[in-house]
Amino acid sequence: MVFKSKIKWIALLVLILSTVSLVVHLSITKFSSSNLVSYAPKDTGLDFPPLSETPSVRYVRNKKLWGVVKSLESLQPYANPRSSYPVPHEKNNGYIYAKIFGGFEKIRSSICDLVTISRLLNATLVIPEIQESIRSKGISRKFKSFSYLYDEEQFIASLKKDVIIVKSLPENLKAARKRSEFPTFKPKSAASPNFYIKEILPKLKKSKVIGLVLADGGCLQSILPPSMYEFQRLRCRVAFHALQFRQEIQVLGHQMVERLRAWGQPFVAFHPGLVRDTLAYHGCAELFQDVHTELVQYQRAQMIKRGILKEELSVDSHLRRENGSCPLMPEEVGLLLRAIGYPPKTTIYMAGSETFGGQRVLIPLRAMFANVVDRTSVCSKQELFDLVGPEPPLSVDSFKLPPLKSEKQLKDEWQRAGPRPRPLPPPPDRPIYRHEKEGWYGWITETKSEPDPSPMDLRRQAHKLLWDALDYIVSVEADTFFPGFNNDGSGWPDFSSLVMGQRLYESAASRTYRPDRKAFAKLFNITRNDMYHPKHNWTLAVRELLNKSLGEDGLVRQSLLSKPSSFLSHPLPECSCRISSAEFQTPLEDIDGRYLYGGEDECPEWMQHGQEALSSESIGLEGAKHDDNESEYENETVQQESDDSGGKSSLTLSIDQDDEWDPND
Repeated sequence: MVFKSKIKWIALLVLILSTVSLVVHLSITKFSSSNLVSYAPKDTGLDFPPLSETPSVRYVRNKKLWGVVKSLESLQPYANPRSSYPVPHEKNNGYIYAKIFGGFEKIRSSICDLVTISRLLNATLVIPEIQESIRSKGISRKFKSFSYLYDEEQFIASLKKDVIIVKSLPENLKAARKRSEFPTFKPKSAASPNFYIKEILPKLKKSKVIGLVLADGGCLQSILPPSMYEFQRLRCRVAFHALQFRQEIQVLGHQMVERLRAWGQPFVAFHPGLVRDTLAYHGCAELFQDVHTELVQYQRAQMIKRGILKEELSVDSHLRRENGSCPLMPEEVGLLLRAIGYPPKTTIYMAGSETFGGQRVLIPLRAMFANVVDRTSVCSKQELFDLVGPEPPLSVDSFKLPPLKSEKQLKDEWQRAGPRPRPLPPPPDRPIYRHEKEGWYGWITETKSEPDPSPMDLRRQAHKLLWDALDYIVSVEADTFFPGFNNDGSGWPDFSSLVMGQRLYESAASRTYRPDRKAFAKLFNITRNDMYHPKHNWTLAVRELLNKSLGEDGLVRQSLLSKPSSFLSHPLPECSCRISSAEFQTPLEDIDGRYLYGGEDECPEWMQHGQEALSSESIGLEGAKHDDNESEYENETVQQESDDSGGKSSLTLSIDQDDEWDPND
């Protein structure tokens, strides 16, 4: 009996201890889960509050992650003419009309070059035609070719002192154009000014009208001699002031920025740069798997066939990656952001209408940063539909499943079969579902050549222009921008480089990373087997490289790699001025005498005084802020009154509103 009573007491004690342990563990779980970041902590529903009810937010930021680059604060946007600059006259050499092929980046770069050429040839420019929207017959009739993306009236009015721009040719010349009576040229993307003066100008004077076909992202060489700096500044006035998106795109784009900031913390804009054409050009197929590798290789074979690329079809993608010719994958970018100190709850906006590889390549990035969003997370379907406008329905897909065979047909086939004994007939083929036939990759398993784009494909390509425009606005206004692939050496303009150029022009001190992909490829090779738990010295090396890329070292490298192919990616020193500062060192020049860093003109007095006032105001604000020893993972918010400037500095706005400029200033 005594033994049985002891067992009962022991069992009771075990039960009590188990209950206490369970209560303690549940309590720990309850209190610790409050600090965890869920996959979708933000309310990404479709019912957004009106902007009037969403107060603007000013952040007491961690300067190590979100602060401005002090060494670049003296650079200010100043694209006004510096010397004698006569206003164009209606009695000029004739008209230039143009057709522009390509995506968002090529269109934007080509328009800037086209205006510059019109000024160089003293010609009247007809609003160019964007073929990407013309080819899609089903887009809304509400918009014309150019106005599908940009504001025509703003474009014409802003450049009235530079180039005469008209919406169409005079009536007496339209019929002659339809009969192809005027000469048409297809200049190279890096054509020299002498080509236009010697080859095209005589024919323009003779026929009074010429046509240009632009397909390579531009029609004028990027770097011009110092005597033509006024033409470089004209490019900047076109790209950063005159070339504004139509009103609906601007409104929705800035609403997206306000919504991202209303979530209570700064945000990073990240553009992966995973575009099929670029990946094929550089031979980066082996970075992907399965059908995506085949798609890249097919596109590369087509480029070789058309003479765009003069290389072997099969190359070692891993060697190309080590040379910096391939993009940083989203997983690698996530590791870099984590190494420099961005917390897991950081909001990352994914820009770009095309991410080759789909959502699969984004899984590692989403695992590290839960708040990865894109335009579909920030905009409702109705808002995107309104941006596209009313479109007529397309014809029903002509694809049909093969008709089912009757029982009699099956018996007849069985009777016509070979001699008995016969094996059992094979099982029926798996049915091909409709969703497996749709998409730009559905052909790879059935045909050897890519089919012509369907009406839906053409419509989607036109829609991509709108999505890229929204992402462009968000990327330019973002607190931090990180490119996955820029200055790739292909000679084509790319999205990230254009964003980096505009951020450099509008606010040079904004936090824009310019990573050296070759250096980071070596670092990742060192820690490939331990990527998610690297050694401390690896993390320090990453931080040093990224921090250097924000300042002078990054600008010098961008000037060497990006500017020779795209002036808009690095509009320094032509389109900026420098406020006198004792911290500025001697300008750095290239072998041929071109300025790599420095060389900007001194800002005019009115700009100097305005910047001094802004500096004194910012010093007063700094005095009321916390010290620099704030937590690395916290971004507190302070409510303030709404700012009508949309986040830009008052200095930039003063230039935007400056309709009258003095040619002799």
